[in-house]
Amino acid sequence: MDDMKKTYREGEQNAKEAWRKADGESLADDLGNAGDELRKQAGNAGDAIDRDLDDTTTDKEAWRKADGNESLSDKVGNAGDDLRRKV
Repeated sequence: MDDMKKTYREGEQNAKEAWRKADGESLADDLGNAGDELRKQAGNAGDAIDRDLDDTTTDKEAWRKADGNESLSDKVGNAGDDLRRKV
């Protein structure tokens, strides 16, 4: 899923750059391209952080079970973690 988002971001950025170059380059075009590049990098970095956090879900499950009673909110949290792993 993250690869699809990364590919989309790169395609969107390339399309915007091509559109800006169609009438010649200006300072506004350069600034727009720089902003697009920063947004793309921030999005890809955010996806990497999410991936790393998803790898720690077993710690959350253990914490939820630590009090001995698995409450409804514990079950919902664990189900959400399971869904995120499958996607």
